[in-house]
Amino acid sequence: MKANLVLKYLVILLAIVAGLPFATPAQTRPCGEPTVTLLASGLGALFGSTVGPDKALYTAEPDTGRILRVDPRTGNVSTYARGLPIVPFGGAFDVAFIGHTAYVLITAVDPFVGGNSIDGIYRIDGPNSFTVIADIGQFAADHPPIPPFELPNGVQFALQVYRGEFLVTDGHHNRVYRVTRDGDVSELIAFDDIVPTGLAVHGKTIYMAEAGPVPHLPRNGKIVAFTPGSSAVEVASGARLLVDVEFGRGRTLFGLSQGRFPEGGSPGEPALPNTGSLVQANADGTFTVIVKHLNQPTSFEFIGNTAYVFGLGGEIWKIENVARPPFGVAGR
Repeated sequence: MKANLVLKYLVILLAIVAGLPFATPAQTRPCGEPTVTLLASGLGALFGSTVGPDKALYTAEPDTGRILRVDPRTGNVSTYARGLPIVPFGGAFDVAFIGHTAYVLITAVDPFVGGNSIDGIYRIDGPNSFTVIADIGQFAADHPPIPPFELPNGVQFALQVYRGEFLVTDGHHNRVYRVTRDGDVSELIAFDDIVPTGLAVHGKTIYMAEAGPVPHLPRNGKIVAFTPGSSAVEVASGARLLVDVEFGRGRTLFGLSQGRFPEGGSPGEPALPNTGSLVQANADGTFTVIVKHLNQPTSFEFIGNTAYVFGLGGEIWKIENVARPPFGVAGR
């Protein structure tokens, strides 16, 4: 079985780990550095996230078919959209905005996995209504990687706005798609078995996290950078099972490590509880741990100098005072 089946099985494990507690992260830098507080709890397993045009946080809750809105100051949670496709262990994986319109990445809901919906990008038209704008699963099935993998529709993981269009990672097929708002899907770049996960953009440059193949050794947890038509170059490496990448204040680049993979674990098992970390990419290609003991985090966002971490345990953690001058700059 190919190691890049990790995303398929991570979907399955969403329901299993949803009830696990999110451990209080430990600070790893001197006094006066990041402070960590619980912003919200008691939610379903949370996956991709974004900052909306109203400066609120939005996150996907796949097991309920909802997109949640979270006030970053008070932690108040409300339902922004509901009724999205639900299949056991599949559903809404990420959310992004173009202007004031929200778009949701839906994956693992196709007939091959027991569903009856489309794997792709859905436009949110109202609290209870949506429109499919791109059938990514069909494109993946019609254009299989070589060699082909077990799931013909792939497992799409992250959604990122790029120059008025979208980028989508496929952690099963090891590639990034470029998708227009008219529904045209194309392959932007393909990789070996590296399990692409989260995305971030600065100008024309795309930054991507790599979880790496099982057993997710630190040297295979990387952030890479590329532009359309170019090859990927390594920005930093050395963090286990990276699932997301974001820019903080001062164009400082951060990654989110889900943590230590269990010894002898099967492809797709999540990291061991309370072993995840928020890491900063350094100019010399290494990572510095900012906060550790995160419990199976899935995504994070920055508002100013505060990071918000979402996890499978249904909790959101607020990490303040993350980056301090002088800021480290990594990448292009």
